[in-house]
Amino acid sequence: MFIRQTKTRGSIKGESYFTYRLVTSERVGSQVRQKTILNLGCNLPIPKDQWPELCTCIERHWEGQESIVSESPEIEKLASLYAARLIAASPVAASSLGGSVTDYEEVDTNSLVLSRPRSVGVEHVALSAISWLGFEDILSSIGMNRPQRISAIGSIVGRMAHPVSEDATFNWLKQRSSLGELLEFDFETTSPMRLYRASDQLIRNRDLIEQSLFNRIDDMFSLETTVTLYDLTNTYFEGDAAGNGKAKHGHCKSKRTDCPLVTLGVILDGSGFIRRSKMFEGSVAESTTLECMLKELNAPKGALVIMDRGIATVKNIDWMKENSYRYLVVSRERNRQFDESESVETVTAQEDVIRLQRVMSEDGAEVRLYCYSQGREKKENAITVRFCERFEKGLTKIRESLLKPHGEKKSDKITERIGRLKEKSHGVAQHYKIELTKDDSGKVVTAIEWSKTPKEGSSVTHPGVYCLRSNEITWDEAKLWHTYTMLTDLESVFRSLKSELGLRPIFHHNEERTEGHLFITVLAYQFVQVIRKKLRIKGYKMGWMSLRNILSVQQRVTATFTQKDGRTLNIRKSTRAEKDLQDIYAALKVSATPGGVKKLVV
Repeated sequence: MFIRQTKTRGSIKGESYFTYRLVTSERVGSQVRQKTILNLGCNLPIPKDQWPELCTCIERHWEGQESIVSESPEIEKLASLYAARLIAASPVAASSLGGSVTDYEEVDTNSLVLSRPRSVGVEHVALSAISWLGFEDILSSIGMNRPQRISAIGSIVGRMAHPVSEDATFNWLKQRSSLGELLEFDFETTSPMRLYRASDQLIRNRDLIEQSLFNRIDDMFSLETTVTLYDLTNTYFEGDAAGNGKAKHGHCKSKRTDCPLVTLGVILDGSGFIRRSKMFEGSVAESTTLECMLKELNAPKGALVIMDRGIATVKNIDWMKENSYRYLVVSRERNRQFDESESVETVTAQEDVIRLQRVMSEDGAEVRLYCYSQGREKKENAITVRFCERFEKGLTKIRESLLKPHGEKKSDKITERIGRLKEKSHGVAQHYKIELTKDDSGKVVTAIEWSKTPKEGSSVTHPGVYCLRSNEITWDEAKLWHTYTMLTDLESVFRSLKSELGLRPIFHHNEERTEGHLFITVLAYQFVQVIRKKLRIKGYKMGWMSLRNILSVQQRVTATFTQKDGRTLNIRKSTRAEKDLQDIYAALKVSATPGGVKKLVV
């Protein structure tokens, strides 16, 4: 075995460069011929005088032998990589669809060496979902060549299997995953910049990719597209993100007010698939984004838009009316009401009873649905009690200060303290009447008294009540309420994006790379949702994290034996799928032996 260097001239610029091949000699009849067994590419990172040592080390790795002399770490690493590539490139020895081929060999069982364990379960299922939707064809249609497509797929599958930063994803692809083996692509000798450049190309073609992918999802599942769910979430940066114009400080849903943010807006259909996504500034007001998103989406006229109260401003509702959209939103009105005698019952998926009162507007163009939940009442009562106790404790502290010889008693200072206490009361101060007793000068407070008088139409007088409003006036109470609960699916989408697929935090400083990070997460979610929906049809209702834990157990390993004739037998195959994993594979109708079996005798 030896390394051959060949001078090659590029076809585009005409520049010459060297390529390297691993070559072996074999006798054919009376002649000795040379055979290329592995292309090493155009970058061999060791000097020529170390090539014989590298070849010897590759043969040793093939044969599973321990080193007698100590090779350099760089040579050991390269030899291990090239030996693994030789085994992975060997012919398939058994059917990848689970069939078996009888093949007996006499080996020394004591010589068994197991090496190069790499995860395969999540990668196998993720690639199946990518194949079902023809995603690689979509990438090809926007002009991405195969290395660029593989890099994009590597980033997406990495986000599904091991959600970390792009840099850590690259290391995972090189050191822990068999994705490159399944795709017949060598991530170990490529550059991390391939992943970043692929991310840039995805963002530049975002609209086309999202539309094409959603159309294929629609064809697969025949989705109900008349329902549109819309909401936003934000994610924070590690660092100041000074080079990102959209990184702004704002209200952070993860309580990281110390960090700059960007906001992700998503529009979903009723089945939980993302139709459109867009990155906004971190300081953007939720209510200002709706018109922009629906226009860019070209949402069909008459579609029912479901959104929470943060977006349901009067201006947005008027705009939807003018543009022939239906809407179902949480009312921003603060006044609560509920008449149990005019209500009907419905039951949640958890078998909790919800009472619903339907009230038409005077002009008959809008319906208000007042909803009462006993569970919500208990929660709101507990919150109210806690804030009231805190508010009264603060008033008591002020009153006690009046009894101290040197305590603050000036009227303006006491009024200021009460004002600050009201600001922190979370609204319960409106239920209290506070009276100050002053001396003859009117400048010194001598006593403070208060009484609690609940304000009508508030959470104190109507706990557990909330109001939905809609211009879909033909639906009954139960249909309106159950349709609105689809918004909880959107919340589960955000939880998946953030906790299961690594949306937070962002380590990039460049705006395009930041947007790429968000978009790769969105694409990863789409494929996760495809997998979960197919499994849900078969009765599986697990979240992605639970599924990933089951899938991640399966590994690909190389078993190396010494044969009776002295040659070395290398077998590369996946571990046997355990019962839970076999059931998932069967439900998805994919092979339980990803990658098949590779055999190499040297």
